[in-house]
Amino acid sequence: MKNKIIKETEDKMMKAVDVVRHELVKIRTGKATTALLDGIKVEYYGSLVPITQVANISVGDIHTLVVQPWDKSSVQSVEKAILASELGLNPINDGNVLRIPIPPLTEDRRKELAKLVKKFGEEGKIAIRNVRRDANEHLKKAEKQEHMPEDERKKAEQEVQKLTDKYIKSIDDLLVHKEEEIMEV
Repeated sequence: MKNKIIKETEDKMMKAVDVVRHELVKIRTGKATTALLDGIKVEYYGSLVPITQVANISVGDIHTLVVQPWDKSSVQSVEKAILASELGLNPINDGNVLRIPIPPLTEDRRKELAKLVKKFGEEGKIAIRNVRRDANEHLKKAEKQEHMPEDERKKAEQEVQKLTDKYIKSIDDLLVHKEEEIMEV
């Protein structure tokens, strides 16, 4: 019972860290990365599909993304989807391929992005703390239902706290790395 609760707790904490990591990848740092376009949906034959299902995305150079739709007739709809996104990117359409220059970040924009990074990090930490709280409640229930002695519950709570500390540190490390990446000039 104890091992099951701890395993589930660790899995949920890992997922919380993965969500933060995924959100941080989407934040633009002034460098071209294919993950920048991950959230964009393109209207393709009447339905919205992820951009990766209609085009090949690659990094041309450190400040340029290249989007090459597989179907040449979809170039316009891919361009519209990129323009409509909140990324502030302006693709250059040559008829077959879209080249997307990644403009350098201003100092104010860097500060805004750093705040956003901290917000995502805090949300991740809150999620981890909620998982810890739920795990401790499950452990107390197990003790009350006489499946587990009190000393074993206390040891399990200590393990849960160690997991909490470990995954909060993982989020802190991600935040430090992303903030450094954003603030690089």
